[in-house]
Amino acid sequence: MAEEKKLPKHAKVVIIGGGIIGCSTAYHLAKRGWKDIVLLERAQLTSGTTWHAAGLIEAGGFFDETTIGMTRYSLELYSQLAEETGQSTGYKDVGMITLASTKDRLEEFRRISTFGREFGVPTEELSPKQVKELWPLAKTDNILAGFYTPNDGRVNPIDVTMALAKGARMGGVNIIEETAVTGIKQQNQQVTGVMTNRGEIEAEYVVNCAGMWAREIGKLADVNVPLQPTEHYYLITDAIEGVRSDLPVLVDPDNYSYLREEVGGILLGIFEPVSDPWALDGIPKDFTFGEINPNWDRMMPYIEDAMKRVPALETAGIHKFFCGPESFTPDISPMMGQAPELDNFYVAAGFNSLGILTGGGAGKVMAQWMIDGVPDVDITEIDIARMVPFENNPKYVKDRAVEVLGVMFEDSYPNKQFKTARNARKSSFHNHLADAGAYFGQYAGWEYPDWFAPKGVEPKVEYSWGRQNWFEYSAVEHRATRENVTMMDYSVMGKVLVQGRDAEKYLNRICANNIAVPVGRCVYTQWCNHTGTIEADLTVTRLAEDQFLVLSGDATIVAVQAWLRRNIPAEAHVFVTNISSAYSVLNIQGPKSREFLSKVTSADMSNEAFPFLTSQEIDIGYALVRAIRVTYVGELGWELYVPTEFSDHVYNILIEAGKDFGLNHIGLQALNTLRLEKAYRDYGGDIDNTDTPLEVGLSFFVDFKKPDGFIGRDALLRLKEKGFRYRMPQFLLEDPEPLLYYGEIIYRNNKPVGYIMSGGYGHTLGASVGVGPIESEEGITSADFVKSGTYEIDIAGVRYPAKASLRPMYDPKLLRVRS
Repeated sequence: MAEEKKLPKHAKVVIIGGGIIGCSTAYHLAKRGWKDIVLLERAQLTSGTTWHAAGLIEAGGFFDETTIGMTRYSLELYSQLAEETGQSTGYKDVGMITLASTKDRLEEFRRISTFGREFGVPTEELSPKQVKELWPLAKTDNILAGFYTPNDGRVNPIDVTMALAKGARMGGVNIIEETAVTGIKQQNQQVTGVMTNRGEIEAEYVVNCAGMWAREIGKLADVNVPLQPTEHYYLITDAIEGVRSDLPVLVDPDNYSYLREEVGGILLGIFEPVSDPWALDGIPKDFTFGEINPNWDRMMPYIEDAMKRVPALETAGIHKFFCGPESFTPDISPMMGQAPELDNFYVAAGFNSLGILTGGGAGKVMAQWMIDGVPDVDITEIDIARMVPFENNPKYVKDRAVEVLGVMFEDSYPNKQFKTARNARKSSFHNHLADAGAYFGQYAGWEYPDWFAPKGVEPKVEYSWGRQNWFEYSAVEHRATRENVTMMDYSVMGKVLVQGRDAEKYLNRICANNIAVPVGRCVYTQWCNHTGTIEADLTVTRLAEDQFLVLSGDATIVAVQAWLRRNIPAEAHVFVTNISSAYSVLNIQGPKSREFLSKVTSADMSNEAFPFLTSQEIDIGYALVRAIRVTYVGELGWELYVPTEFSDHVYNILIEAGKDFGLNHIGLQALNTLRLEKAYRDYGGDIDNTDTPLEVGLSFFVDFKKPDGFIGRDALLRLKEKGFRYRMPQFLLEDPEPLLYYGEIIYRNNKPVGYIMSGGYGHTLGASVGVGPIESEEGITSADFVKSGTYEIDIAGVRYPAKASLRPMYDPKLLRVRS
């Protein structure tokens, strides 16, 4: 047992948890110069889940810039820590080979490796023969290729954590073991300290790095940290002839397994497709360096399949069959950042069995986030504020955990949907849409229509990287919106009512655009932080002198409410209410939408009476409906906000009237391709928290002249003077066959300058269309840089010519929208 240290009365930062993430966060805070940091560990360092990790480290294999940045940095850090601290990390750059056994895997890994190379991850595609040469014991006759990243490898998880802890101590961090946190102190929604089994510590900041205990620590602070411990297995064999210590790590995703050398034998790890959640009634209090009794009967079918890759395993002696817990989040992304519910309470947990390989980078991101207040990486998929409260329900995290372990090794199709923990959060129109042939996806727990199958066809997806079975169905929806009138269930929109006599004053300070407009006006705007980068992308509609309706995606609704709370003084006469469940939403779009709606309402829907970007309350049947004339597809149209209790009534009236117009339902796939043709932005897709409105083509929606300015104004003015780092054009492939999704590298004059952030098929434009930033080291001072280039886009290693434009290629003058 570690020697008991005296507990300090005060600290600048208290970090809870002494695993890889906690120690890395402490190390990086100290490296940035922060002092008076205390790390509390309930038992001993690494004693939760860190100690039994397999220790794999890789920079390849990931398809987003944030994760690659964290993993690359981790590799670099781990390779240098021993020299810095004198503590070995067990770092071995033996390399890693990921096998592709199907055509879809081959396509996916070619896309991923092309993306990774752009960010400094060397990856080589190997033939089956070359894989065999590097891994002589492996069976390779049923693979198509291997993808080799020579700089990847392994570390000893305990040693690398101890090295980080030693480095943190060298920077002045006080690490105290055998001290359990029993409570979180707070006042006025700001953390003030922690309570422990040995006393209290006042603190300015608290960081929850408690691993699989993070959910329990979150509850102490009334903060949602949805994760679930799950059984995770690996098997270690006795020594096997021919197994060398320098063998690359071998990842076999189609068998849900990975293999590496372990003391002359092989460690075989399994990410089974149907896993078993653990500790549903709570983690045992004395669980330290703990193991779970393995379930041989459940796991043997997976192990037997995995052993076929290396036949020598089938006759090898088993030295150890290990089962230990790992915690997983509902969407398989970590939870990081400041908790939306509690100021200065940060979370870094839920790393989904990837804590070692992301740990170094995660600690760096956390330190930068806390010290600078604004992260310099895209956090839209890792920010804890993306989680909605119901996702922390015990049954939800349990039911989803069954699936998430295996999903990590399955094909990562761009439209892949979870199968578990579904069909609970439904709009009022759900059953009607199901009857109409909807295939449903899920977003923030919502069941939304993704596309509609024709009558008599089962709405079932057949995944691939090519044209999927619904491609033509969505094309019909797309064309109907361009040519006629369509209807989409838009109920997933987050709806926040901001009201009070000070509402205009403070909301206008938050918005980059001017929302001091007449009642009935709808304003598209961004919310920026002090650096000028985007925190939210949304619309604000003025309902009354003292009432505003803020509309955002539901996955950002928690973050939106937190931003309002943090930027409106407590004493201000402003009240913020989430009214998302009060209204269902139907989106009516297309050139015949005015004629259609005029058949169901007595309101004057003419251009003169109901201009673009205005809102009115209209009658439909017995219901009063809030109609907002706005579009996300580039056509004449209205969003209808229907009081929930009238949803069925209004839907039936619209369907009946629609028979005379050939009204079509549409889903999110069509919405996405329609908005991409118009180059409309999507926060969390095309744009994120690292972008400024100016550089992504949203300057028109920034009002520099409005009285009292706005948050980020000074930073944006400096950017205008200095020049832009990049611009974000729209791209259209010249070849109508290839498909753009995400991550395809953009070449300008034969030089890589960026990558596609979002892509889809432009059924009106006749080829794949996408948007993405193009960068220049010298800065971009004018549109001529974009116009003067010749462009190609790399799709899975093949370059295709493309056209680029800063103006939307579809209806650039907004004639259809304003008609």
